[in-house]
Amino acid sequence: MHRRPQIFCALVGVSLWCAVAAGTQSSSAATLPESLRTHLKNERLQVVTSIRGLPLGVRDELQTLFGTQALEIADPGAEFQVTDVIRNPQLPIRRLVTAGCSIDHCLVYYERGGIAHSWHVALFRWTPKATRLEFGGMAPNNLGTIDNVRAAVLAGTIKDANRIW
Repeated sequence: MHRRPQIFCALVGVSLWCAVAAGTQSSSAATLPESLRTHLKNERLQVVTSIRGLPLGVRDELQTLFGTQALEIADPGAEFQVTDVIRNPQLPIRRLVTAGCSIDHCLVYYERGGIAHSWHVALFRWTPKATRLEFGGMAPNNLGTIDNVRAAVLAGTIKDANRIW
């Protein structure tokens, strides 16, 4: 009778580990439509060095994407919540790494801290009248420059975000 609780606990532990492992498996590649791939390849992206440098429509769409009441993302190099250990609850959980905008698109690369530190890419089509997310997902870390981010998008190394932005 004493063995059953131990076996049950072991099974619960294995099930929990399996659920965690399933949640951390790599996602499939996000698909960039061919016409957008060609357009992005030829875009002249101007580097944006701060959140305030992004067009207002892009900032609004990021806020919507994040599901927050305010745009909670730090500027490049600023402090943010890197891990799940909250030392300062005032700090945002995301930080911009780099961004680049053209006449009609903005490519944004940022990191998301917390329990699963990750990097993300979002490509927005923007005009003064409307802005929308056209492509995005999880990205490799250490891309560093907007040219490296664009190369990763074009190479197909961006993975589906699974709704975690």
